[in-house]
Parts: sequence; C-alpha cells; structure tokens
Amino acid sequence: MAYQYLSLSRQDRVAVVTLNRPPANALSPELLQELDRVLTEIEQDSSLKVVVVHGEGRFFAAGADIKGFTAISSAEEAERLAREGQQIFNRMEAFPKPVIAAIHGAALGGGLELALACHIRLATPDAKLGLPELNLGIIPGFAGTQRLPRIVGKGKSLEMILTSQPVSGEEAETLGLVNKCVSQDDLLNEALGLAKQIAEKSAVSVAYSLEAVNYGEQHGLTEGQQKEAELFGRVFTTEDAKEGVQAFLEKRKPVFKDR
Repeated sequence: MAYQYLSLSRQDRVAVVTLNRPPANALSPELLQELDRVLTEIEQDSSLKVVVVHGEGRFFAAGADIKGFTAISSAEEAERLAREGQQIFNRMEAFPKPVIAAIHGAALGGGLELALACHIRLATPDAKLGLPELNLGIIPGFAGTQRLPRIVGKGKSLEMILTSQPVSGEEAETLGLVNKCVSQDDLLNEALGLAKQIAEKSAVSVAYSLEAVNYGEQHGLTEGQQKEAELFGRVFTTEDAKEGVQAFLEKRKPVFKDR
C-alpha cells in the first residue's frame, strides 16, 4: 500500500511507522487518513506484533496543519475535524497491538495528542512536549484536554494548556508523561529493542492486557476487575497459555504461536 506522508517498514515482528511530511510533520487531514490506513494494514498483518511511531527530520510532529485551518469556515466543520482526529487516536489507544512513540525534536499540539494516544512513549531529554493551541486562540481538539490530565494530573495539565508552555523530555519523564528519556542517537534503537522484547510474548496475552488496562481506565476499578477476570478465563485455555506454563515447568523459553 502506497503512502505519501508516512512510510511503513518491517523489522522482524515490529512495524515502524515514520511520519514524513516536511518540514515539521504537521498532522494534516491527509496524513491522519494515511495513519488510519496504515493501522488497518498493520492490524491485518498477523506477523506484525508491535508498532513504533517516529518522525523523519527534525521533529516527531510539531502540531496540526495550521494553514489548513484557514479553509474552515464554520463551527460544524471545525467540530468534524476534531471528531475525525479523535476517532483515529481512539483507535490507536484501543489498538490490539502495542504502539510506542519515539519522540525527538517536538511533539506539540496534535503531535502530542498523537503521542498521548500511544501506549508507551520514549523521548530525547531536550524534546519539547506541549499543547500550545491557546496561543492561536483555540483549544486542543484531538483529546489533549482529556488524555493529558489522566497521565500527569489536572493541575499540571491546566498549567501546560493555559500557559502554552511545553515541557522538556527530561521533565516529561519526571511527570510520567514519557516512560524514559533516551539520547537522540539511541532513541529509535531503544524503541525497537523495547518493541522486540514485547514481540516475544504471545500476541493473545498482549492484546488482552491492553484491553484490560483500557477497559479499567474507562469504566473504573470494579468493572475493570470483572473484565480482567473474564479475559483471564479466556486466555487461560489458549495454546499459548498451555505452552507458557509447560515451558516454565520444563525450565525452557516458551515458543508462542499467537493462538
């Protein structure tokens, strides 16, 4: 499948999605549509078990396509744009394969909202992460006001949104906004190493783990525990569960078949 604003490569069982829309990888509607298409391609490819997203050039993604905003003439059009972006990022958050963001340069506005929808985030210490929409007299529209507080808390989120001031990758690590800071030279290799470590697990148990965590986050502790028990029951009778238990008893590495 051909793409204009991103590329897809495969490294073992890892899908590497590279945003490539110079100069700043701004998230135009066309790029977002391609992101939706590439997720479909990855989801349908059973050989791919983990996704790494990063940006070509100087930035991860430095915001939405501001020039495109001038073509929006009504509140209805703007709302539709926001809902379309939210729908794609919701899909990414609920994706059955882990998505890792490797952030360098800047993840601002829509770029940070994209990273927030990923399951794991790595960043360089000097990367800039922020939601500067209020500088334009608008607000975040791709669920930044919803996901950021769930990760860093209400107070810090409001500070970042209302001042439009970004945080560095180093500060983002202390806030829990990113999992780890890594030098730019090592960033992609670190993300790939983490992805390959996850890819060694059963795709079934990975998908159920993602589902359980997302469900509990949306529905609360009690319902989340019920969902966890349900998924535990389902996964317990899979071939991979039997192989994992047997391998443990035989003191060998399991050979999972993703079923």
